[in-house]
Amino acid sequence: MAEKLAPEKRHSFFHGGKKVFEWDQNLDEVNMYIDLPPDVPKKLFFCKIISQHIEVGIRGNPPYLNHDLAAPVKTDSSFWTLEDGTMHVTLTKREKGNTWSSPILGQGTLDPYSADLEQKRLMLQRFQEENPGFDFSQAQFSGSCPDPKTFMGGIRFD
Repeated sequence: MAEKLAPEKRHSFFHGGKKVFEWDQNLDEVNMYIDLPPDVPKKLFFCKIISQHIEVGIRGNPPYLNHDLAAPVKTDSSFWTLEDGTMHVTLTKREKGNTWSSPILGQGTLDPYSADLEQKRLMLQRFQEENPGFDFSQAQFSGSCPDPKTFMGGIRFD
């Protein structure tokens, strides 16, 4: 039902007129999709994910990506795979529900309108997850959603 309510949308990051990667996100993860160059053996590709940094490349060459991440990730549950000519990197958000405006700090940031739509889409997913069985497909959001850890029923828990 979450797909009906708020489908994930892939965003593209271009640099110098060339697509660097595509990405999408849900409440728990940010996914990056990197097209691989043809005719390079798969065993030569690498991806190193640390708390707030990522490196992607071909062994023996400078990294294709070597950047800080927009937010910290859980390294023990983040991973990468190679599928049909694409490297798929799954970054598990340290702060579930946090809306990322880009996977890479300061690169390819969403415009304000797209960032607002992305935040509303994730809020809708969160409401659906927290209230299974309810249909939020026609919900309208204004402002931001309070953090459920510190705000419940008008009572703050600090």
